[in-house]
Amino acid sequence: MSTTTQTTRKAPAGERVADWADGRLGIYGLAKANMRKIFPDHWSFMLGEVALYSFIIIILTGVYLTLFFHPSMNEVVYHGSYEPLQGIRMSEAYASTVNISFDVRGGLLVRQIHHWAALIFLAAMFVHMMRVFFTGAFRKPREINWLFGFLLFVLGMFTGFTGYSLPDDLLSGTGVRFMQGAVLSVPLVGTYLAYFLFGGNFPGGDFVARFYSVHILLLPGIMMGLLVAHLILVFYHKHTQFAGPGRTNKNVVGMPLLPVYMAKAGGFFFLVFGIISVVAAIASINPIWAIGPYRPDQVSTGAQPDWYMGFSEGLIRVMPGWEINLWGHTLVLGVFIPLVIFPLVLAAIAVYPFLESWVTGDKREHHILDRPRNAPTRTAFGVAWLSWYFVLLVGGGNDLWATHFHLSINAITWFVRVGFFVVPVIVFIATKRICLGLQRRDYDKVLHGRESGLIKRLPHGEFVEVHEPLGQGQLHTLTAHDQYQPLEIGPTVDENGVERKPSALTKLRAKLSKGYYGEHNQIAKPTAEEYKEITSGHGHH
Repeated sequence: MSTTTQTTRKAPAGERVADWADGRLGIYGLAKANMRKIFPDHWSFMLGEVALYSFIIIILTGVYLTLFFHPSMNEVVYHGSYEPLQGIRMSEAYASTVNISFDVRGGLLVRQIHHWAALIFLAAMFVHMMRVFFTGAFRKPREINWLFGFLLFVLGMFTGFTGYSLPDDLLSGTGVRFMQGAVLSVPLVGTYLAYFLFGGNFPGGDFVARFYSVHILLLPGIMMGLLVAHLILVFYHKHTQFAGPGRTNKNVVGMPLLPVYMAKAGGFFFLVFGIISVVAAIASINPIWAIGPYRPDQVSTGAQPDWYMGFSEGLIRVMPGWEINLWGHTLVLGVFIPLVIFPLVLAAIAVYPFLESWVTGDKREHHILDRPRNAPTRTAFGVAWLSWYFVLLVGGGNDLWATHFHLSINAITWFVRVGFFVVPVIVFIATKRICLGLQRRDYDKVLHGRESGLIKRLPHGEFVEVHEPLGQGQLHTLTAHDQYQPLEIGPTVDENGVERKPSALTKLRAKLSKGYYGEHNQIAKPTAEEYKEITSGHGHH
């Protein structure tokens, strides 16, 4: 007689935890549906990842810095380890920042990483948005995601400004004073806004504490929410991709999220972290101990904001000092007009996807990206805006340009004033012509093939260059883009002979549409008949 002993294998702890969670959250089904999601592979898509990883680095280093920073403007006498500041009266905010730099283990490196990561975050956001703009990745259904990204960039600018102001050193204090003057220029409510921000006359006793709360709580909290929403929409809408064989608006060609994409993303995060750490270790930024604490009766020489605020400062620096006196009140137009232009420019960037959709009348979903040359008017607008930005960036640093290159500051200011109107127009025209030229080159390449560099002599003595026909993949890439027809107003008289008067908005839309897609604004793609005629031997070498 024999007995059989049956034993039940106990599942590993991790599997039991996963089973417990699946019974309550359904994570198995969620993972099965999403963990194999496909993401396309292109180097330009990493720009958004650089911005994401920089933001994570900012959060990590910011948490560390909050443990040692004292957001107070109470005055103390410094008795730390940095000898040149011994016995000098300063705010607790400045003293704690100096202590972080010299007395906290790793404090200076963390400060440097935090500041550099903030600059790289905004630079990556800027370039990422330009990639989205030039390739048309903002089109339906991604208009809302464009707004989320835009708000992330704008909030990042103000988060950077508030963080830059916290140490209460002479350089940041000069920047805050500049901002306070801009706020005071607002008619009727300027003084109230300034008193609210600073808790009284500048510099007041509260602005560091208020900026600190905004910097570590309010703005990062909003940005975290926007970032999560941005990533959810990227995941939901699926990633855009460039045109190529097998790629359509209904599929994605690339790598699965797990394990390939996640492994690459994890390695790329540590690469970004490492590069920022190396830059922070070898390139000093914002050495507040060499500048000294803020004093209202002093101004630091060569005071410059971080690059992302140079646009707004340039507007104010080059604006003529116009004033209007009405009923005993002074309206400082030299400051107020730039203060109005800046948000108007930001608003134009935010609404551009909706404007282009209205002009084209295109309501389709787009998951295939444009080549910038195939949208010459959009590309020309983008490059013109960049040129405008860099002209004003020169204006924001006109004193440094004057001292470093031994130029007249008045000449630089007038150059920026004239360039403000002239340079974007010239750049727009030049960019559009370049795009059209590239379209013509693509047209010839499709019909005649690629220039091989080989010269052949024909029996009758003629020399011709041998062209190599393009592969099907290259032909698809060069001809996959859409070509819109400009909108027409239509007949102004109906079938009954009654005159129909188009509205001014309809006329404007038709005019803009013609400017985008009318004659001389795009080169027609080669037709299949043209291609067959050329490749059949008629005129093809």
